[in-house]
Amino acid sequence: MSRPGPAPDPDPTRRFSGRIADYARYRPEYPPGLTRLLRSEISLSPSWTVADVGSGTGLSAQPFLELGCRVFGVEPNAEMRATAEARLADRPFRSVAGRAEATTLANDSVDLVVAGQAFHWFNVAEARREFSRILRPPGRVVLVWNTRVLDGSPFLRKYEELLLRFGTDYAEVRHDARRSRLLHRFFHDAFSRRALPNRQSLDRDGLRGRTLSASYTPNESDPAREEMLEELDALFGHHQDRGRVRLEYETEIYFGLLAEGTR
Repeated sequence: MSRPGPAPDPDPTRRFSGRIADYARYRPEYPPGLTRLLRSEISLSPSWTVADVGSGTGLSAQPFLELGCRVFGVEPNAEMRATAEARLADRPFRSVAGRAEATTLANDSVDLVVAGQAFHWFNVAEARREFSRILRPPGRVVLVWNTRVLDGSPFLRKYEELLLRFGTDYAEVRHDARRSRLLHRFFHDAFSRRALPNRQSLDRDGLRGRTLSASYTPNESDPAREEMLEELDALFGHHQDRGRVRLEYETEIYFGLLAEGTR
């Protein structure tokens, strides 16, 4: 097997450059039950203003917009911002060039901060200070991940093995490996967790696109990329059922309050 090339740019604002089209098209959406759960757990209301921090291509903003919320999409990557702006042009969505540590939003301007598939890239201490600044009391924060199931079927096990072999820095950046420590630091140990099932049914091109959307898979200049895609196609061919395979996820939802006096 060809050895993977160098790891991606360590700056998280640039890691996904060149992967935006695959990211927008092939990343999983969030399950319909997400906002229903948050309405029950934190009294989420359509009247709220939401800051979606690390909003990417707009996937994480969609459930809140569909509920009727106004959403600020805070995203440092210009290509991702442009994709979200096009996708959500007819919604109450305002695109903002900012980052978790410096959103550019006004003091006490939002009712909820959300981060979907993004919090593990943040500087925890700086993001906490910034979120405390922009949030109205009581300081609600929701952090969400679509966490891929690694061992639910022979296909899922083989897919994980493929990523471990070809991933450039997969083991280092897997968000689930360090999430607990980051969450306890951010919420000062006071948070709740809920989970919802989620899945993707993908044809061969969809599986390719979903794999290439990950920042840790070989890029176009890496000779390992074609070898990985050949093995991925073989994996698909062996496990497909009527031309599709299924990726399973657990949508993990963490929520808590940033208490007064933490600014």
